[in-house]
Amino acid sequence: MTLLRSPKPGALIVRWVFGRDAAKVTDKLRKHAPGGVDAIRDQYYRTDDSDARLDVYFPAGTQTALPTVVWTHGGAWISGNKSNNATYYELLASRGFTVVSLDYSIGPEHRYPTAIGQLNDAHAYILANAERLHVDPSKIFLAGDSAGAQLSSQLATIITNPEYADLVCVKPALRPDQVRGVVLNCGIYDVANMVGGPGIIGWGVDRSLWAYTGDRLFVDSTAAQQMSTLHHVTADFPPAYISGGNADPLTDRQSKPLADKLTGFGVKVDTLFFPEDHEPPLGHEYQFNLDGADGVVAFERTVDFLSARVD
Repeated sequence: MTLLRSPKPGALIVRWVFGRDAAKVTDKLRKHAPGGVDAIRDQYYRTDDSDARLDVYFPAGTQTALPTVVWTHGGAWISGNKSNNATYYELLASRGFTVVSLDYSIGPEHRYPTAIGQLNDAHAYILANAERLHVDPSKIFLAGDSAGAQLSSQLATIITNPEYADLVCVKPALRPDQVRGVVLNCGIYDVANMVGGPGIIGWGVDRSLWAYTGDRLFVDSTAAQQMSTLHHVTADFPPAYISGGNADPLTDRQSKPLADKLTGFGVKVDTLFFPEDHEPPLGHEYQFNLDGADGVVAFERTVDFLSARVD
């Protein structure tokens, strides 16, 4: 009966599973650490908020402002932290970028839209401390994976769609001209198309979204409607790199529809998708597997996307 009244027990199980898997991925990435990268860690971007921290990575000895990738981690909105996949951020930094990895509050302890307000404040902090953090305020990229891709797409929509910003009651810290592009890996952009999954995966999605939105009938909730950026993006959305694995159910149900809609608006979209019969099958968050050739290809395509938009 408790499980029917509260998402917390199920959400904590999902958190444990995601946390275990994230630790394994983070550990496997360490062998690819590039060296020659400095970091500024554990900066509080919001006063009196213990969840509002960020880490900054940049090439060693950097004295100038660099194009900056602001990365929001995944974890089904109920797990994860800014240190997950740290080597990946170091690798991006080694290519000539400043990379900012953000923490934010997660469910079920905190609910939507807490994270949106935090991330917008993080953007304001990054701008206010641009010189110290080696950030070029005119060359910002928003990036994320899984739930972090959803959050990044939502912030990008807030920045580029004033009507949507009014709807969610957020005044964006970044101007549209400051955002050079968006990197979206394995994300969620249409909450209604998330439900109905089979078995334990469907159960986990249900508990995660219930925990994050605070609404058992989350599909019809205001939170779910606002989170579903597929229905709010416009022709002013920034250029986007969108990718997902062929064995990730989110690719056909989420990533491809967003790519198609943006392309239809005339937005510049760079996609990396794979044939259905691609081997090995590429699951959720495949891009962090740099032991595999496809993860390396995804990383290089990401760097190419970023580099093409900094001049």
